[in-house]
Amino acid sequence: MEDVSVGGSPSIRVLLIDDMKLIGKAVGRMLEGEPDIAFHYLDDGLRAIETAASFEPTVILQDLVMPDVDGLQLIDAFRANPSTRDTPLIMLSAEEDPKTKADAFARGANDYVVKLPDRIELLARIRHHSKGFINLKERNLAYHELAAKEKALAEDVAHASKYVCSLLPPPLKKGEIRADWRFIPSATLGGDTFGYHWLDDDHFVLFLLDVSGHGIRPALLAVSALNAIRSKSLPDTDFRDPSQVVAALNLAFQMEQQNNLYFTIWYGVYHKPTGRLDFSGGGHPPALLVRNGKPAEELHPKGPMVGAFEDIEFAVSTVTLDGPARLFLFSDGAYEIERNDEKKSMWPFDEFAKFVSEATLGGKPVMDDLIALGRELQGREQFVDDVSIVDFQFDAPVAKT
Repeated sequence: MEDVSVGGSPSIRVLLIDDMKLIGKAVGRMLEGEPDIAFHYLDDGLRAIETAASFEPTVILQDLVMPDVDGLQLIDAFRANPSTRDTPLIMLSAEEDPKTKADAFARGANDYVVKLPDRIELLARIRHHSKGFINLKERNLAYHELAAKEKALAEDVAHASKYVCSLLPPPLKKGEIRADWRFIPSATLGGDTFGYHWLDDDHFVLFLLDVSGHGIRPALLAVSALNAIRSKSLPDTDFRDPSQVVAALNLAFQMEQQNNLYFTIWYGVYHKPTGRLDFSGGGHPPALLVRNGKPAEELHPKGPMVGAFEDIEFAVSTVTLDGPARLFLFSDGAYEIERNDEKKSMWPFDEFAKFVSEATLGGKPVMDDLIALGRELQGREQFVDDVSIVDFQFDAPVAKT
């Protein structure tokens, strides 16, 4: 066995396996003076896998007939080994037999050369196969790095999703107002959040907001807005007045200071003694109010997106609940669904509202049926955007005596 190396740290690394030392010297001379090529010769086929693992060739030149190992079986061994599975193999043989060539290619050889070839031809084949292999390694490395980053991002998003869920209020099972909800975060996590609480014995706050975009930044902005509402930390704001709350949010969360993120919101305050529901907001889908056995009424907030413009007023609208009623707040992810049909058409909002009305009046599990229908329409389990739905049930108001 004889080892011969040329070159310092070139990009192309050639491993020759041939029991004839004369071939080793001849190929070595062909590659001399090529600064981009390192050459390693091995005359012992039994050490081929071990040597290839340490030398890390970009191309292997292999004799087909050797006394200590069968050339075709050595191809099998190279292709079975993870470190050489994709390394280009150029067979060197004194035979021109078509069947022998076919067998070599069937086993996984990339090229077949009758030895010894012309120097220019050999260099061209070596550089051609090495370039393809180097490109493959670079693509694989980039893919693995990207996969690692995507995995880390997915883990961050999963943690953020759990955190957002931990801040959502528990369902209200008893009392004059009951509340239940469904929150299904998208794979990339949107900016949905919502809440409800009693300000005092008479005033009940309910809201849902949706930050633009996807990822952790929108989620953090949603959490900040949620905390500002729950902690009543907006300055000079009467939280019983929806217009004041939304205006204060607009000033506190200008998009220029929030990485150009804005949010939509539906914010309402219910006055229990009178059944009056005041609401305001901007850019958000209407709430759906179902009462008196009639189709859902759409309660539209009339302002623009929160954070888009400074110093604007947000109007207040009012509706009186004079009997039992159901109110649904939701994000646009609940109905902006691309249907799995030939036209990839969007699900119309009026069909969404009709479904909510009929399910409510029919005493069906509205939210669960709605989510199931959405998955059926889009033809997959995972939603593109966060899906948030909150269902409020109001008893008839009882005036204080």
